[in-house]
Amino acid sequence: MAKTLYSVTMSLDGFIAGPGGDMSWLTPFLGPNPMAEALVPRIGAMLVGNRTFGGDDPNRGTDKEGAMSGEWHGPVFVLTHHPPAQSSPDITFVADLHEGVAAAREAAGDRYVNVLGADVARQALGAGLLDEILVFIAPVLLGDGTRLYDLPGGGEVTLERLTSDESPLANALWFSVRGRDDR
Repeated sequence: MAKTLYSVTMSLDGFIAGPGGDMSWLTPFLGPNPMAEALVPRIGAMLVGNRTFGGDDPNRGTDKEGAMSGEWHGPVFVLTHHPPAQSSPDITFVADLHEGVAAAREAAGDRYVNVLGADVARQALGAGLLDEILVFIAPVLLGDGTRLYDLPGGGEVTLERLTSDESPLANALWFSVRGRDDR
């Protein structure tokens, strides 16, 4: 069965998007990265939050536009309570997290379901549906924006490091989710 993976690039101060969802900060850090490139064929489906789905793409208008700098193509499940009237090929809109994860896992087969969006990742983590987290740490400070993980009131999540990697553009840390304490 497919595992769920929250993969994301984060600023050193913990933000995955700038103020207002701005992703332009990411552009200088997109480039050759062997770990990121090796991940693409290991993804079988995407589970994406609605804000991420309709949000800013640092590669918009270029041949690198889209998921994984335009390298990934396949089934996408968008978690939203307000699906658009028109559908798109390979895109399924789902209103329920559990149903979305189940459908994405089925579509992914033995590959990963890649989770995109901080809120969807937080929900999946809270529901015990997130298996792994891969964070590429970009050498930049944003000061404000969307945090990698934000849980008002706190709650400890125990992780186990699986691997790490360094590249000229971003260091990477890969973890498995071990447990959660919602004090």
